[in-house]
Amino acid sequence: MINLYDCVLEGMAVYKAFFKRVIDFMLALLGLIILWPVLLVISIAVKCDSKGPAIFKQVRLGKNGKVFHMYKFRTMVVNAEAGGVYSDNNDPRVTKVGNILRKTSLDELPQCINILKGEMSLIGFRPPLTYHPWTWEEYTDEQKQMFDIRPGITGWAQVNGRKDVEWNKRIQLNVWYANNMSFLLDVKIFFMTIFKVFTNADNENTGATVVEKEKITSGESV
Repeated sequence: MINLYDCVLEGMAVYKAFFKRVIDFMLALLGLIILWPVLLVISIAVKCDSKGPAIFKQVRLGKNGKVFHMYKFRTMVVNAEAGGVYSDNNDPRVTKVGNILRKTSLDELPQCINILKGEMSLIGFRPPLTYHPWTWEEYTDEQKQMFDIRPGITGWAQVNGRKDVEWNKRIQLNVWYANNMSFLLDVKIFFMTIFKVFTNADNENTGATVVEKEKITSGESV
């Protein structure tokens, strides 16, 4: 007799190991082909708005804690990182064009290149900085479970609070996703992300992004 539960687990494993990567690659490639005029216009707008390159490269933590360069359209003045991490939409380092790109999430489009390179996925966890909220060594073994998969342009934490969620909670959501990844869940996150982007929901830090580290427990909390 076929065990339905085992079949579901096997299907999730095959999707995670093979089909998710194929879908990511095809969608990223298709997106770059279709949206290249938009990418060109944005690049010109960024260059005309302030001095510096159109594309901003930032070191992030990826799958298994591997460091990689994540691409974004530049939304802040050059050398803005010297002033600390981004605070809110009123941050004076954000350019006029950058403010629009952040509100519409169009600054994330260059990450399609990261997907083609195999560094990112369409849906996963948002790759943290190498020093914020913590260094790799400071994550607990349970927290490191979120790094078992590729980071994504969007993810379970983004559709359940986005920037309004403190980092310990974000990691908890990311760990849950890593342990429950499936095609249907990714479809759900995809459409929830579209809604979040169009409504600009939870797209501003409203409180402390990091509090004292607490033990994270796996499990769906929302």
